[in-house]
Amino acid sequence: MIDKKSKIFVAGHNGLVGSAIVRKLKEKGYKDIITIDKSKLDLTNQSEVFSFLKKKKPKFIFIAAAKVGGIYSNNKFRAEFIYSNLSIQNNIIHAAYKCKIRDLIFLGSSCVYPKLCKQPIKEEYLLNGVLESTNEPYAIAKIAGIKMCESYNFQYKTNYKCLMPTNTFGPNDNYNSLNSHFFPSLIKKIHTIKKYKKNTLTLWGDGSPKRELIFVDDVAEACVFFMNKKIKEPLINIGTGKDFTIKEYANFLLKIIYPKKKVRIKFDRSKPNGTPRKVLNIKLAKKYGWIAKTDIKKAMRITYKDYLAKRS
Repeated sequence: MIDKKSKIFVAGHNGLVGSAIVRKLKEKGYKDIITIDKSKLDLTNQSEVFSFLKKKKPKFIFIAAAKVGGIYSNNKFRAEFIYSNLSIQNNIIHAAYKCKIRDLIFLGSSCVYPKLCKQPIKEEYLLNGVLESTNEPYAIAKIAGIKMCESYNFQYKTNYKCLMPTNTFGPNDNYNSLNSHFFPSLIKKIHTIKKYKKNTLTLWGDGSPKRELIFVDDVAEACVFFMNKKIKEPLINIGTGKDFTIKEYANFLLKIIYPKKKVRIKFDRSKPNGTPRKVLNIKLAKKYGWIAKTDIKKAMRITYKDYLAKRS
């Protein structure tokens, strides 16, 4: 059990999930939260990470730091994605072990699962098929992180847990059209057509791929919940169990952002669809007593307000 006075290090505290974890820890009454900007600590530098953890001696670590992006950036910057993510997670996990820090949570991604695996996706489907090619380097890095935690637990008797969130969105997201995930990119696209009073929205692919989304505050809640749980499994899916097509998400957002205008959705079929469907089986998380609580459309409105605030 991690008590309220324990030192907790959140790696990646400025990011989407990391910042939500910090908010949730404070909300739950945790007092000693350690954060550090990447300008002061290079997580890809092994000696810097070791020195930092040796000095700070946290009781618990959340590894929310990662290089992330959508289809375009994952596919274009493949070397950067595999190198940065392997370096960050390897350095933190190994330094934690060397500094006798026995408890951490490693945050993976639902992209670790095979492209065409059976739906909803169970944790046991890991490594049972071919990965989606556009984000394969990122996925391989995350799989390595899962196996590293599993191996350290086996050999060194640590308590390193792995949570696999589905597509996450919310305040503090990256809304850059080229480098972001599909949902924040979609917010920016729809806001732009509203700004310029356009009546056509162009989407990559054919709009048919189905995606599950989860609000970032729910992911943070899951992180704090499982921080204090003893688990046997090597990984646990974190999701809602509900999915919609890209076209349906576009229509949801059009009603929130541009409700008074009839907008035609056009599909750019020269661009990739990515994985055809991805929805997680969340029975294991439910068995432990965790479930996502935030209504998806309410979360969309909160996220759009965050987008507007960042533009002002």
